[in-house]
Amino acid sequence: MVDGMMRLRIALLMAGLLLSGAAMAEVCTTQSQMTPADRDGLAASARDLAAKVQAGDVSGLQAATAAEYANSFSGIGNVVASTAAKTKGGTPVVEQVYLLDGTSLKKNADGSMPEAQFFCSLNKSVAEVDFLIPGLLPGRYGFAMVDVKGTESPWRLSFLLRQNSSQGRWELAGFYPKALTAAGHDGLWYWTEARAMAKRKEQWNAWLYYLQAEDLLRPVGFIQSSHLQKLKEEQAAAAPPALSDGIRADAPLVVKSADGTEFRFVGLGVDDSLGADKIDVTAHLKVDQLGDATVAKKRNSDAARALLAAYPELRKAFHGVWIITNAAGQNPYATEEAMNEIH
Repeated sequence: MVDGMMRLRIALLMAGLLLSGAAMAEVCTTQSQMTPADRDGLAASARDLAAKVQAGDVSGLQAATAAEYANSFSGIGNVVASTAAKTKGGTPVVEQVYLLDGTSLKKNADGSMPEAQFFCSLNKSVAEVDFLIPGLLPGRYGFAMVDVKGTESPWRLSFLLRQNSSQGRWELAGFYPKALTAAGHDGLWYWTEARAMAKRKEQWNAWLYYLQAEDLLRPVGFIQSSHLQKLKEEQAAAAPPALSDGIRADAPLVVKSADGTEFRFVGLGVDDSLGADKIDVTAHLKVDQLGDATVAKKRNSDAARALLAAYPELRKAFHGVWIITNAAGQNPYATEEAMNEIH
């Protein structure tokens, strides 16, 4: 699922979000404006970290991590092992580096760190890439995107780096691995398909394909850009009326089955975990009680059938439907059925 795809922040969220909207933006330098020393240093450090990830070298990564974050390595081993398996044998290529000067960051009145804001103009144009990082400690940072090519599917390894003020070396402060394709297609392909679907008035398919495009094109959650903002505007314009105000727990999408049963969906997304020829729809269902496995499985199947009956266009754009049922205090119950299994 999109909301379950691997992303690891190594103790970045150390404090609350920005409490005062008057914070000044910090300084961002793009790679074309950097000194050769900064550009080459960031790129070399990123390549070294990527090599450690490909080798599954967890201890090496921990040794290369900034002291403030090195103790927060719990769980990273599984992430690195999984990423190593996906990127082994590939060629790492540093695609982009940014220099983020947060040395002037100061604590809020309550002692928390503010949201660091870095606005990066691209080639002196109106296009921007913006970094909005909560709870960032003062320091000099870099952000590097390393694409691993030549594997079964391309991956991107993004790193937040912090410069050691006494030694000058770049150290790991955040690691964000992700696949660059879903069901064999990249983000631009999904964006193009979403536009075509919107023109054909396939609003549900378009909305979900825009969602997939954004997930593939956004390196990490704290990055915004002019490019991604345009995508979001197109998605909003194409949204079906039932989703125009969003979908959430206090504003669910209510779908009725043929027998009048109501299903309250509190989230919709997309998923590529099965590696099928098309991505899946994911729908989060809210209930009071899950019941036993037999009851829960039937409910999920009925919910998938009702969803497709209400919005049949979904059948041709997706491989199947995941239903993830949630009840307070209980573990979610998830099932997946291919479209040809849902009657």
